[in-house]
Amino acid sequence: MQECGLVGLDRRARGVFGTILGRHSRIPHNPETMTSMVLLGVLAMGTSIVAGPLEYRDGSTVLEGFVAKPSGFNKAPVVLIVHDWNGIDDYEEGRAKQVAGLGYIGFAVDVYGKGVRPKNAQESAAEAQKYYQNHDLLLSRVRAALRAVSQIPEAQRDRLAMMGYCFGGMVALEAARSGAPLLGAVSFHGSLATKHPAQKGKVRAKILVLHGGADPLVPRADVENLKKEMAEAGVALKFVEYPGALHAFTVPGPKPAPGAAAGYDPAADKASWKELVAFLKSIFGR
Repeated sequence: MQECGLVGLDRRARGVFGTILGRHSRIPHNPETMTSMVLLGVLAMGTSIVAGPLEYRDGSTVLEGFVAKPSGFNKAPVVLIVHDWNGIDDYEEGRAKQVAGLGYIGFAVDVYGKGVRPKNAQESAAEAQKYYQNHDLLLSRVRAALRAVSQIPEAQRDRLAMMGYCFGGMVALEAARSGAPLLGAVSFHGSLATKHPAQKGKVRAKILVLHGGADPLVPRADVENLKKEMAEAGVALKFVEYPGALHAFTVPGPKPAPGAAAGYDPAADKASWKELVAFLKSIFGR
């Protein structure tokens, strides 16, 4: 596997990120496409939203997330959205607005810290590696985000789900494995391997994994190990695979070049969002 010179990543991280350079390079970020998609989704739902930043802390570390809320709701379930290795940006903020358009509160959380926004692939890799190497720090960030829900007056604090993209998909799964008080956890093209497998009776969340069938960054063994892990732990897992879809298939961008490890797949993006919508309805009952 091509490693793209990402010095400092351990073997596990290279397996996830070795041939993808994130939205900074191979998959150019397209704010206009993302904004249009969000606005269309919200208008289709007939829901107006209120959105803005939310500052919170993990000990002495200041974090800055983003909250989007449907207007006119007294209380609503919360969907925490975890960013990819690039850190929180307008992609996750757009997804939060889409979630608000469904009638839930979308809370795009910040794992890295306020102002910590990688500028290139090397910086993204280095920042993500901190959390792959330090599981306690990763879960501390998860707990901080869960506590921050209390800062949202309209939040139904006992009706929470977590979803994430790439690095964020890994975070959502690790949160569920840790026994976090979630009704559901969703991974979009995330890393599936873990050093902390689910334990029977500990996981409270139902799990939805949305995976690219042609993703070369997630070994087939990781897919099978995840299914076995969750079955042995008695966890409700729905695993959906999109044939031909590469890594990062939900990130708008140009058609991937031949041999690319990652690239946008409009059909898989649309289908996976439909799966998410159905999953949220099933766990929240609305």
